Amino acid sequence: MSTPPPPRHLGFIGLGIMGQPMATNLMSAGHRLTVWNRTPSKANALVERGATLADSPADVAAAQPEVIFLNVTNTPDVEAILFGDQGLAAKASPGLIVVDHSTINPVETQRFAQRLQDDHQITFLDAPVSGGDIGAQNGTLSIMVGGDESVFNQVRPLLEVLGKNVTYAGPSGMGQACKACSQLAVSGALLGVVEALALAKKMGLDSSTMIDVVSSGAGGSWQLANLGPKITAGDHAPGFFIDYLRKDLAIAADTAQQRDLPLALLELAERLFAEASQDGAGQLGTQAIARLYEKHGGFTFAKSQSAKS
Repeated sequence: MSTPPPPRHLGFIGLGIMGQPMATNLMSAGHRLTVWNRTPSKANALVERGATLADSPADVAAAQPEVIFLNVTNTPDVEAILFGDQGLAAKASPGLIVVDHSTINPVETQRFAQRLQDDHQITFLDAPVSGGDIGAQNGTLSIMVGGDESVFNQVRPLLEVLGKNVTYAGPSGMGQACKACSQLAVSGALLGVVEALALAKKMGLDSSTMIDVVSSGAGGSWQLANLGPKITAGDHAPGFFIDYLRKDLAIAADTAQQRDLPLALLELAERLFAEASQDGAGQLGTQAIARLYEKHGGFTFAKSQSAKS
């Protein structure tokens, strides 16, 4: 890991379940922040620490930070923040670096990067993250970055404030391509965890014993270690929403379709998470996919879930 960067003026747009702790970590590292969020009240804690709240993305850019970080929900949101009537491109100075931590379409990412460079002399890095709200809070995210490698090297010390595994993935769009791969792997692992827990439940095997044993062997995974106990406790509080994962899986499916690549597990994951969302679990954590298995299997993982779901 490189030496911590000297204090800099930064922008941060998007202060949700991931963005707020990431922005907080940048402030804790000594950086000065100008921030914007669609719901201004979500910036209150940062403002109390000394951040400046702007009225729009354009006003964040007008404050002339060296780097602006984004973390919003989907591709249209990023496009509006960049190019809308109050988008940052309207008031940005040439030489600005924009680092997008959102998870969006890789092809659109490439288009955004080219337009920003050609029309505004702004460099755009796609830098989606993995690790959930816990990783965001602890500064231990995995960050996969696409774009100009020399600019990546300039901002790497800032990214290392946010994550412990910061990787240059290649040219523009490759960060998003890597994230699509990650979300596919995450979904498959999570479904495997839930099915293993369901089988243990039906067989009368203690779930804690199963989690401990499997975690220490080849079946171990982040999903099992971190979400397995939540599933068995009936804790569906969101670290990452089912509806957000559905959006990410749709991006992966669109990307695979563009490359004429059939992916059976991806199709299954899309169907199951869509069903969970339609059953009312869209704003619950991804581990709430377990509710489908309870519904179809005629059992519950926890003795009482009503207060936790």
